[in-house]
Amino acid sequence: MKIDPADAAEILPVLVRIACALERLAPPPAPPQSLGSADAFVWHAASGWLEPVAAVNRVELGLLCGIERQSGILLRNTRRFAAGLPANNALLWGARGMGKSSLVKAVHLAVCRELAEAGRERSLALVEIHREDIPSLPRLLALVRESAGRFIVFCDDLSFDGQDAHYKSLKAVLEGGLEGRPEQVVFYATSNRRHLMPREMIENESSTAINPAESVEEKVSLSDRFGLWLGFHNCDQETFFAMVEGYAAHFGLVMPVERLRARAVEWSMTRGSRSGRVAWQFIQDLAGELREVSGFALDRIS
Repeated sequence: MKIDPADAAEILPVLVRIACALERLAPPPAPPQSLGSADAFVWHAASGWLEPVAAVNRVELGLLCGIERQSGILLRNTRRFAAGLPANNALLWGARGMGKSSLVKAVHLAVCRELAEAGRERSLALVEIHREDIPSLPRLLALVRESAGRFIVFCDDLSFDGQDAHYKSLKAVLEGGLEGRPEQVVFYATSNRRHLMPREMIENESSTAINPAESVEEKVSLSDRFGLWLGFHNCDQETFFAMVEGYAAHFGLVMPVERLRARAVEWSMTRGSRSGRVAWQFIQDLAGELREVSGFALDRIS
């Protein structure tokens, strides 16, 4: 088909404008990824980009009181993984505010420091993936599969509700898929639910399915993909006091112990619970009060 030169002269400007409009609508290409640029990243599924995190919001491992057993288990598992030894996926589940996500970040920091002190070249990166981006996990694993480093893929507050079928894709990626999990990747997740799903969701499946036992097995089999189950439970008052006093000592807050405890109890009663998060919130309030009086400064952590 031949186009008249006069018609082509009229059509060409229109085509140029269309091409320019499409370029404006299209997302810019992601820059070349350098996975050695940081030891922590956030996964952006829409663009397929790992964003380096310059300063991770975390607390020192030694400040996490009341969860020493969980800390020891996760630290040993992470050390083995960083050394290239077999290691398990880990599910940290249980009471809110008891340091589940803080422990993952603190253990990562502790192991990175040990690697640096030992002069090892092996790197260990923490990669955060949001719950809603779980379907993009295969793309993330494909991105890191060829890397020389090792990666902890971390999902905070992981859970599934209603007809959410994303748990099936996570099951396949963790253990059941053809490729499976790359040997240089381990998956850590936190959740308030041991089986990552509400009890009523599992019970509804059991009551309505043709084969209730098989239906329930499918729902709870996701948590079985995690070799480590670390439970976190509400702390007693003595543990709560240990948390408060540990924070106060670390940051140099000077106050008689009995008065500090009385203030902490009063604060916990206004929140209706005792936990590491409540203890930290109390310390932040106390530090602000003391700063008003004496100019005391407290770096923000969580």
